[in-house]
Amino acid sequence: MAQNTIACELHDYIEVACMYGYQLKLVLKDGQVVEGRAVDIEQSTDKHEWLVISNGETRKVDLITLAKMQVLTPQAKFTEVVF
Repeated sequence: MAQNTIACELHDYIEVACMYGYQLKLVLKDGQVVEGRAVDIEQSTDKHEWLVISNGETRKVDLITLAKMQVLTPQAKFTEVVF
């Protein structure tokens, strides 16, 4: 069975980013870079999760594709998380 969730301690950082609406730079495992404001986390019935970000349009990023999350918002509670 493929893993479709991330570790709880890493999930907490994403929740904080959403709670404060942090501006993020996401580096995905395939090297793709995505920027936007953290909006929410969505979960399907099979517990698969996506980070919803907005940069003029809304985009969903699969949490298991994250390699690194950098916070671009000044004076944030944290600056970088490596998945």
